[in-house]
Amino acid sequence: QVQLVESGGGLVQAGGSLRLSCAASGRSFSTYTMGWFRQAPGKEREFVAAIRYIAGSTNYADSVKGRFTISRDNAKNIVYLQMNSLKPEDTAVYYCAAEYLGRLNLPVHEYDYWGQGTQVTVSS
Repeated sequence: QVQLVESGGGLVQAGGSLRLSCAASGRSFSTYTMGWFRQAPGKEREFVAAIRYIAGSTNYADSVKGRFTISRDNAKNIVYLQMNSLKPEDTAVYYCAAEYLGRLNLPVHEYDYWGQGTQVTVSS
């Protein structure tokens, strides 16, 4: 069982930066693939980035490549999402997710554990 708590969301102007954090409870954090997803009003939840449990390989949605960076600190049980050059279309609730020994391109419905979300609002 894993519990996830996101933090770091807020209001930022276009072009600005935010760093989201997701703190995980439970053992064996390093055996979980971690993902970030987002959901804007009236839209489906979409993939943003993921980092695998082994070797820390990463994957990004095309819309955030070159602007967002996912990383993890297995000693602290935290996964981060550094978001730079933010755009108004990045506005959404951002969710952290975890899946035991998950593959890197895991779809949203195959993640077993989710946080409560943190709001990111980018003003133009």
